[in-house]
Amino acid sequence: MACDHDCSSCGESCASRTEPQDLRAKLHKFSSVKKVIGVVSGKGGVGKSLVTSTMAVTLNRKGFKTAILDADITGPSIPKAFGIHERAKGNDDGIFPVTTETGIDMMSINLLLENETDPVIWRGAIISGTVRQFWSDVIWANEDYMFVDMPPGTGDVALTVFQSIPVDGIIIVTSPQDLVSMIVEKAVNMAKMMNIPILGIVENMSYFECPECGKRHQIYGESKIDEIAEKFGTRVLAKLPIDPDLARSVDNGTVENFEGDYMSDAADIIIKELNE
Repeated sequence: MACDHDCSSCGESCASRTEPQDLRAKLHKFSSVKKVIGVVSGKGGVGKSLVTSTMAVTLNRKGFKTAILDADITGPSIPKAFGIHERAKGNDDGIFPVTTETGIDMMSINLLLENETDPVIWRGAIISGTVRQFWSDVIWANEDYMFVDMPPGTGDVALTVFQSIPVDGIIIVTSPQDLVSMIVEKAVNMAKMMNIPILGIVENMSYFECPECGKRHQIYGESKIDEIAEKFGTRVLAKLPIDPDLARSVDNGTVENFEGDYMSDAADIIIKELNE
């Protein structure tokens, strides 16, 4: 086919291409999503799903319509945090997210599997394609804030999310350990390479507050998150304690009923940042 040199309407990758190809997936025609926030970390086990869940709950309590896209395909945990075990439904128009008790919409691979404990043994290309479909094939109705629970690291799925979905900013989740600076730096560098704004850092497992005397104990060592945030030119959104009641609510699927407001200030900062 003859080249008309109009790269904006061409999907070919050739030597004469003069502008980058737009890889963004098209949002479903019946969907409306105002702001998209990725929740990321350079390693696993730091509490991304906890932060994703509590942020969605907190903004929901503040009167916003919130949603969660669970992009951790091989390790989905969002449905369990909300006590959701039903399967998602759909029709000829698309797939409908499952809505939680308080009105938070969510989509996760666990909502599509025959058995939620079945392992997802897929190659990277299929996993990435599934994440794109969660954006383009699911009908997200009037969402003010969507949180994307990312898998750990900076691999295929993170790249797919950043290239396919119009992410307005990311929250980096970490913990107070010696490797934290390197882990944060990996996430920061990827965000910069993909031109994604960094909204701030949440430090999970920051301390334990004794219920008897109120003294705070730094179980995992002294926090360095303030210095690290300053180093990378960002802010600390929150320092989450080790709270057995919060952990229990996630394990029991009742995170919506947890009465703490640890993420309230972080939510206010993000609302202001994304709407200025």
